[in-house]
Amino acid sequence: MPRGQKSKLRAREKRRQAPEKPQDLVSAQATTAVGEVFPSLCCPHFNSSPTAGSYRAPQERQRATATTTTPVPVSYTKLNEAANNRGEERPRSSQAQPTAVPFQRDLLDEKVVLLVHYLLRKYQKKELITKAGMLRNVIQMYRNQFHKILKRASDHLELVFGLDLKEADPNRHIYVLVNKLEPSYDAVLSDYGGVPKTGLLMTILGVIFTNRNRAMEEQVWQTLNVMGLYEGRQHFIFGEPRKLITKDFVKEKYLEYRQVPNSDPPRYEFLWGPRAHAETSKMRVLEFLAKVHDTVPSAFPAWYEEALKDEEERARARAAARAHTAAMASARARAVTSAHSKATTSARSRAKTSVCTKAMPAAPPTPNKV
Repeated sequence: MPRGQKSKLRAREKRRQAPEKPQDLVSAQATTAVGEVFPSLCCPHFNSSPTAGSYRAPQERQRATATTTTPVPVSYTKLNEAANNRGEERPRSSQAQPTAVPFQRDLLDEKVVLLVHYLLRKYQKKELITKAGMLRNVIQMYRNQFHKILKRASDHLELVFGLDLKEADPNRHIYVLVNKLEPSYDAVLSDYGGVPKTGLLMTILGVIFTNRNRAMEEQVWQTLNVMGLYEGRQHFIFGEPRKLITKDFVKEKYLEYRQVPNSDPPRYEFLWGPRAHAETSKMRVLEFLAKVHDTVPSAFPAWYEEALKDEEERARARAAARAHTAAMASARARAVTSAHSKATTSARSRAKTSVCTKAMPAAPPTPNKV
């Protein structure tokens, strides 16, 4: 074998054996799986009829396929299997491809995977995301497919990780990744394991919302099982699911997990926590679920009407809060003005008294008696 080829083989082997950082490894597993099986967030499969309002069991969903909205195809089970099979040898490039179109699609899928991984690392390291950087480091010779690849990568980031890709500066083509939740204080949703968990959290909030704002534990687990998440089974993105949803999310105050009153044997339910109410809304959760099911929020009239009422209540609450703040500020301003006016009046009075005292003539001396 020529010396040049041997050097290339040795370099390739060194790169293959080079250890990866734990955080990068998690991101690589997640995004490689996303690429091998086009990701879908198998979110709650809910009935799209106007009177919908309860969770539909998997068997019922199969019987009513014709009347329900078709979800985006893929589950976390396939993602997990794909991640576990990362080390398996891929088909050699010399093997014949059936047609040129699938071959091109595979190449674009690979670029989508690489871009998701690239954007996740930028997000984790809080580094600037630019179009030039994406073209140079990921897209390369596929520049004419940039917008298509970016759109698909953006969909992956939103549905799997709960991150929105936004163009912050159209002139300089600078992008930012924004968490779907609006942090109400410094302790943002913890990224246990190195990748955001907002997509899963939005899914659970959706299950709760679409079950009259409280979901029994078994309903949540039915949905998680469909997604490939099982109690006691470690998941490569989310870790142990029970700990995540009953402890971590509860500790972060995104979920409430409590026993159903008077239940015997004991049963447990999930509700939105105070941080969920503060950082998202029913409308935003419904928009998330609608996008997963490739439709619009108004396709689910009952929940859409409830979400609209929630938006109106929030708007009234914000207006009342602004009015209260303005009233308090006005009261403080009046108090300060009054105090300043009194102080000024008092100072002028003292100054006037002092001037009058100095201007009075001295009393004549009293004559001495003989």
